[in-house]
Amino acid sequence: RFSVRFEDEGRFGRITRPAACWAPAGCRPVVPQQAIREYTYAYAAVAPHTGEIDSLVLPDMYASTLQIFLDTLSQRHLDEYILLIMDGAPCHRAGAESLAIPHNIRLVIQPPYSPEVNPVEHLWDELREKFFCNCVFKDMDAVEDHLVTALQWIESRPKEIRQLTCFPWMQHV
Repeated sequence: RFSVRFEDEGRFGRITRPAACWAPAGCRPVVPQQAIREYTYAYAAVAPHTGEIDSLVLPDMYASTLQIFLDTLSQRHLDEYILLIMDGAPCHRAGAESLAIPHNIRLVIQPPYSPEVNPVEHLWDELREKFFCNCVFKDMDAVEDHLVTALQWIESRPKEIRQLTCFPWMQHV
């Protein structure tokens, strides 16, 4: 079996930006906000044609954590050969020589400055809008727990993921 997947990392943390929200006419909503510079990262690979997602929450965005994600993705799909398309983030480029690419994964780096061709970017927008909008967190454990819940929610909706990530140019490939 062969699959094409797109990979990206999303940063989630304790810095919030107020977003528009519903309130009765004449009422100004109170929206919590915090600016604490602590982050964690969600790694995800999506197969746009099927809506299948593989994700992990990892502490940083270095080649060593990318290696953990690649190994996990490979183990989850031992019966597939995966063409994994990713952006040119520093951990992808700097670690290219040190990464041990699993036997069933082939990496393709997308052109620079082209996040619009990576459908995983839409997943991050969806998660931020539905799960992280106007939220504050007590600590990083709370952020990670919330992120895991959000990823489980989105992984359980392949039909919506196909609609969100299978761009028109992909539908005939």
